[in-house]
Amino acid sequence: MRVLEQLEPQGVFRFFEELCAIPHGSRNCQAVSDWCVAFARERGLEHYQDQAGNVILIQEATPGYEAAEPIILQGHMDMVCAQDPDCAKDMAREGLDLCVEGGYVRARGTTLGGDDGIAVAMALAILDDSSIPHPRLEVVLTTEEEIGMLGAVALDVSPLRGRKLLNLDSETEGVFTVSCAGGSMVRCVLPVTRAAWDGAALEVRIGGLAGGHSGTEIHKGRANANVVLGRVLQAMGEETALRLVTAQGGSKDNAIPVGSSARVVAADETAARQAAERMAADLAREYAAADPGLRVEVTACTASETPMDKASTERAVCLLTCLPNGIQAMSMDIPGLVQTSLNLGVLTTTEDCLTATFCVRSSVGSQKEMLHRRLRALMAQLCGTAEISGDYPAWEYRPDSPLRDLMTEVFREQYGREPQIEAIHAGVECGILAGKLPGLDCVSIGPDLLEIHTPRERMDIASVQRVWRFMLEVLKRSK
Repeated sequence: MRVLEQLEPQGVFRFFEELCAIPHGSRNCQAVSDWCVAFARERGLEHYQDQAGNVILIQEATPGYEAAEPIILQGHMDMVCAQDPDCAKDMAREGLDLCVEGGYVRARGTTLGGDDGIAVAMALAILDDSSIPHPRLEVVLTTEEEIGMLGAVALDVSPLRGRKLLNLDSETEGVFTVSCAGGSMVRCVLPVTRAAWDGAALEVRIGGLAGGHSGTEIHKGRANANVVLGRVLQAMGEETALRLVTAQGGSKDNAIPVGSSARVVAADETAARQAAERMAADLAREYAAADPGLRVEVTACTASETPMDKASTERAVCLLTCLPNGIQAMSMDIPGLVQTSLNLGVLTTTEDCLTATFCVRSSVGSQKEMLHRRLRALMAQLCGTAEISGDYPAWEYRPDSPLRDLMTEVFREQYGREPQIEAIHAGVECGILAGKLPGLDCVSIGPDLLEIHTPRERMDIASVQRVWRFMLEVLKRSK
């Protein structure tokens, strides 16, 4: 007997349980991709599978819906694999141990993968049930979403006729996500020259910061350790001659760094320390509410490397203090939404260069390009370069969205309230697909999933049931 056999809707939970029996963490999706293809073959569905493991399944319209516009149902196959320290499961080779507890489905000791296994299960359940009326359905199931949306980037969309897309990768019932930021990584490289110089070797450390996701938490006013480090170094350099030896901080471009450090050589140790103390007091006042744990520490150290020369030090400090960081523009369409931002996420130093890596985000393509140009121009003035990679488009808000209007109407009738229309300042696959399918009308929804990407992840059964009924009614009215 299957663990989820008694749960309704039975088709959804049957396919979800089958999926959970197949290991499908990121970079381990071939087996689940083949399972989706086998599903299509058994039912005689038109299907496509590419080298990235992406799968497109197509079912023609049911009687009476032949003239309706096609609907794309979209989600991703991969999941984040995390487990409790005492869990011995090999998630690369073993399926999940599902259980039902207190109205939730969860997996013992591991992540559940409701993000985004529920999308796969719902899509297959619809295709498997001939009694469900619908237009032509084009089911798009991608791989490697959790590690950079690599599947969506590689996807060939030529089999798709639809320009209405229902994405099933949201974790909060009742929220319609209708826009997301596009993004890129910008690597600013500053060549440096080194020259011997005498003075007191000091280490400057920034710590105690809250950090956070550079998209969803950039609006919280938290300190960026790399930027704070630049301010401290600038303050020290104004009081005494200073040479920078190394600077480093952060580990991911899309995370607000919680700590950073630098080694310097100062002509006047006392003056340098006092300047750092004064700046630390200013920073403590500035971030008393947003980052009360902020610490600035200056200690004596040994600088075995040759310090940068005067000009390189000045350019490096200028980079840290003058390159933009944080929120650059707020949306005029959606109150409270960050429209454009960037985050100095990673700072590294080698013998011949200092590198600052930014995550750039914007829901308006021209503003993202504006930041690219600004970083290039500023780095050119500093005799450095700005290298752009991983560029993906925004999913821009559509004031006129027939799909959103229909979904809002159905939601109002079924729930007795208005849905929450939301945009997010982070990347989702809708942005990449909107860039590939001009004119795409897209909304993202999903049932309640709690504590995703952790072993405490759980999926609300009643929420799945409500979202399922909602989806079927939207399809039924899509004539």
